[in-house]
Amino acid sequence: MDTSAKIYVAGHRGMVGSAIVRSLQAGGYNNIVVRTSAELDLKNQAQVNDFFSTEKPDHVFLAAAKVGGILANNTYRADFLYDNMMIEANIINAAYVHEVKKLLFLGSSCIYPRLAQQPLKEEYLLTGLLEETNEPYAIAKIAGIKLCEAYRDQYGCNFISAMPTNLYGQGDNYHLQHSHVIPALLRKFHDAKQNKQPFTEIWGSGTPLREFMFVDDLASACLFLMNEYDGKLFVNIGTGEEITIKDLAYLVKDVVGFEGDIVFDSSKPDGTPRKLMDSSRLHSMGWKHKTSLRDGLAAAYGFFQHELIREK
Repeated sequence: MDTSAKIYVAGHRGMVGSAIVRSLQAGGYNNIVVRTSAELDLKNQAQVNDFFSTEKPDHVFLAAAKVGGILANNTYRADFLYDNMMIEANIINAAYVHEVKKLLFLGSSCIYPRLAQQPLKEEYLLTGLLEETNEPYAIAKIAGIKLCEAYRDQYGCNFISAMPTNLYGQGDNYHLQHSHVIPALLRKFHDAKQNKQPFTEIWGSGTPLREFMFVDDLASACLFLMNEYDGKLFVNIGTGEEITIKDLAYLVKDVVGFEGDIVFDSSKPDGTPRKLMDSSRLHSMGWKHKTSLRDGLAAAYGFFQHELIREK
């Protein structure tokens, strides 16, 4: 990408989209186009086509999506399937019609079969049944991958896809019931520290293994792929490193400065025993994440504290 190229970041207010905007700005890209959902309804095909006709972006980062935790995914199954399919279909088709030079579609690691072999390789897509609770979201993301491939095959469009691992960092959701594991732990230990609790309880045995990536590292990978990768097959974006939930909890406890004990409630569900993505294809291209988990957690805790100050 030329630094003066017009770049549209769809979903710029989300954790991923905002990180991509920060990375672009840091890289000297000075012609970034964004729209809020109030300004542009991405589910409305006419509005999306009008936007592309007027703005004529050269490059598109498709980070817009309807997202939520397990409860939301399982409760609003029709909304998660319909909204995400409409968003991606409208943007990908408009990018073709209005001759966008290159588009990067962002998916999720939930696209892989529930019982897929670990670590998860790109070729494992569609080799087994999906996790039931987030199947609609996963199907929508798989449809986005296949749309990019189909527009490439039929029309020669340079549309690529990338699947990130579990993310955390600036712009995360720190709600105790509705957030993912890292922001939930940060909030839990912070509250326990403030309330001087003698211990805090963590669901499960702590034995499952998970992989985590700082969201600004993901944004760096997205810019790398936009500049360096033109292949049809989607690309996993991960660290290649995993940690048990127990070790993660103690690491977060240390970063937050909570001095009490941790109690693991093994009567609560653990979830999938292991979830690691194989990112060797991306690493072989020359990209590797830069932020260690401890440094990323310290930064994320700083963002969380800043959010608390803003709320007050």
